[in-house]
Amino acid sequence: MLPFTTDQFLANLAAYNQAFWPVQLAALGLGGCAVVLLLLRPGMADRLITFILAAMWLWTGIAYHWLYFSRINQAAVVFGALFIAQAALLAHVGIRKQLRFGRGFGPAVGVGIAFVGYAIVLYPLIGTWTGHAYPRTPAFGVTPCPVTIFTFGLLLLAKQPPPRPLLVVPLIWSLIGGSAAFLLGVPQDWLLLASGVIAVPLIVLGGRRHARAPSAEKPA
Repeated sequence: MLPFTTDQFLANLAAYNQAFWPVQLAALGLGGCAVVLLLLRPGMADRLITFILAAMWLWTGIAYHWLYFSRINQAAVVFGALFIAQAALLAHVGIRKQLRFGRGFGPAVGVGIAFVGYAIVLYPLIGTWTGHAYPRTPAFGVTPCPVTIFTFGLLLLAKQPPPRPLLVVPLIWSLIGGSAAFLLGVPQDWLLLASGVIAVPLIVLGGRRHARAPSAEKPA
């Protein structure tokens, strides 16, 4: 069902990781910075977090999809274009300050925290435990699946509902990449398939409640 074998996928992944080392460490540092910004909330936190996400999507679209994954899968040319479009959209939203983070309580917040923690901490650990040690494993911040899970986590932590277009590409990749994870035997990516199914309804329902809130507060 896939145009490449599991061995080809893992070999391509290893070549990618080795070619761009130590960018993976920089991406991990950016992810940590995003979490610190989320907790400390300095004045530029919202814009900086959004730009960090944009950088991850842009790098993954160009370096991973176009330069490496396209060697074994021609569809990666289209995937790369989608990731670059997502990066441009995030940059646009960041410039216009349309995304604010730091939501307080509720189911969406709990799921968002879980997704962020999974993408940064549990994702690489599960890969190692199941026999996909570095460099034959998707690295945080520079490969599509952990970037998508991390993005959903942060969008769930937005104070106000994020612009709906921001959900489109992550949802598409959660379905494509998540389905492929089962065929390739990459268990750390199994959550990816569920991430979009869980995150998008929570965000959309939260947006509807937010839209009804002003009318509910008007005096009768």
